[in-house]
Amino acid sequence: MSETQQVVCPHCHATNRVAVDRFEDGPVCGGCGKPLLDGEPLELTSETFDRHIGNSDWPVLVDFWAPWCSPCRMMTPIIHSAAKELKTTMRVAKLNTEAEGQIAARFGIRSIPTLMVFHHGKVVLQRTGGTDLASLLKWARSALH
Repeated sequence: MSETQQVVCPHCHATNRVAVDRFEDGPVCGGCGKPLLDGEPLELTSETFDRHIGNSDWPVLVDFWAPWCSPCRMMTPIIHSAAKELKTTMRVAKLNTEAEGQIAARFGIRSIPTLMVFHHGKVVLQRTGGTDLASLLKWARSALH
């Protein structure tokens, strides 16, 4: 029997159990039928944050950002590229700290962009400030070991 992991759907937010050896096959949600690993950053809100962070066996890289932040806007294409690169190993998500101030406060976000990798609901890596794609990928992948 192959190892399975819980993965939360980025579309309907249902929790799915997926065989790890099937991640490369493009698994779909049992609820809505849409791709579970679409390679796009997920926009988290107060309604979806805890479900994706706490209910997934999969690591989640969260970009804490705000629309008025120039370095955050510069990171946008890097975050999109990272989501494509990491799509079979971790979820990449964004959280607008201006719209979701309570979540930002809960994690002590004082400077943006701040990047955190969560696993089983806990922060396992954190960094503040912009970065290039290669450095971001190396940093994020270090959470997988």
